Amino acid sequence: MTPQIHEYKKINKSIIFFILFTTIVFTACSNATSDKKENGTTVASVDTTTKQVSSVTEAKGVVSIKEILANYLQMKNAFAKDNAKDAANAGNDMVKSFANFNKAALTADQVKIYNDIQDDAKEHAEHIGMNAGKIEHQREHFDMLSKDIYQLVKAFGGEQKLYYDHCPMYNDGKGANWLSESKDISNPYLGKKMSTCGTVKEELQ
Repeated sequence: MTPQIHEYKKINKSIIFFILFTTIVFTACSNATSDKKENGTTVASVDTTTKQVSSVTEAKGVVSIKEILANYLQMKNAFAKDNAKDAANAGNDMVKSFANFNKAALTADQVKIYNDIQDDAKEHAEHIGMNAGKIEHQREHFDMLSKDIYQLVKAFGGEQKLYYDHCPMYNDGKGANWLSESKDISNPYLGKKMSTCGTVKEELQ
């Protein structure tokens, strides 16, 4: 074999090796780019899912008892004016508000708290609604209802400033409490005959 032919074969082998090496490198780079894109898509998907889960989590605990509280305050004001009929109407409205309350935004712990309060409060509201001609009987249930609504406000907030008032004379001096939207005392247990009897025990934000 002549030196020229031998040298030519060496050159051809070098060229073939270079082509093979270049092909392998190119293929590896392409696969890496593809993997990077796929990984990027996966990350983006996870981020999106995380954001959606986060949004749902943030929605938990965003609870409004505004309608229930409004019914209660209407009832309180009716009792302060000795108006049994309006108190009964507010009681019936409260029963509907409890039925319409959406518990989807509550956490598991909040559902338990709400259910415990609702069962008792709804029963007292029903009694008040059914006894429009018996204001003293209504007021007995209002006493117990006020304790439930106070717990509800403490658990979920009232979305307004409230005052927790105390009447020392009601129920033969045993006393009773109620919630009010006003700092001025307007007693729902003694009505017009002693409308200013009572003191503010607590301010709720």
